[in-house]
Amino acid sequence: MSSEAKLEILTRINRIGAKEAQTFERAPVHRSDRARSAVVEQFAEFAAEYRANVVRLSSGQLPQVIADRLSARGSARVIVPHDLPQGWLPAELSVSRDDHEATDLTSFQAVITAAAVGVAETGTVVLDHGAGQGRRALTLVPDHHLCVVRESQVVDSIPEAVALLQSAVQRGQPLTWISGPSATSDIELSRVEGVHGPRILDLLLVREG
Repeated sequence: MSSEAKLEILTRINRIGAKEAQTFERAPVHRSDRARSAVVEQFAEFAAEYRANVVRLSSGQLPQVIADRLSARGSARVIVPHDLPQGWLPAELSVSRDDHEATDLTSFQAVITAAAVGVAETGTVVLDHGAGQGRRALTLVPDHHLCVVRESQVVDSIPEAVALLQSAVQRGQPLTWISGPSATSDIELSRVEGVHGPRILDLLLVREG
C-alpha cells in the first residue's frame, strides 16, 4: 500500500472520529432516589471495610470526639488547614494552622480536615482541597488523618460524585480520592501501610440538624 493510500485511510478515520465526538452527548446524572439513611449507612459500612475508623456523631460531639481520637493514637502535634472551623476543635487543643509556606509537614503527627464528597458505592472520601481541606500535601504527609464528613455530603454513586466535583476540576483544583488508610501490596503481596499517605484514617461522619 502506498503512503498516499495510507494517508487517505487515516484521514477518513480521523474525520469519522471528529464527527462522532461532535455529536456525542453525555446523559445527565440524576441523584439517587434511595433513602438517605441507606446511602449513609452503606458509606459507613464500606469505608470501614477499607479499614477506616468510622465514628458516627452529632456536630455538638465533634470537639470531644476529635480530642478522644487524637489521644487514642498519641497524636500530639496537629496541623489543620488555615480555614478549618474553630468550633470543630477542642478548646484545650493546640494546633498549627497551615499557611501554605514551606512548613515541614513531617514534624506533625496528625492533620484534621473537612471533605468535599463521600461515595457510598465505594466507601470513598474525596477532597477537592477547597474550604477546610487545605493543600494536597497536608493530607499526605502526617501519619494520622481525621476527616470530617457531613452526612449531607454523602452521595450514592461515583457519577454523582464526579458531577458534584465538576466545578472544582474546572477551577483547576486537585482531587484526592481516599479509600481507607494508605496501603500497598506491591512487594511480594505483603500489605504495607503508610507508603503513600497516612496509616491511620479516622472518618468522623457528622449528623446534621
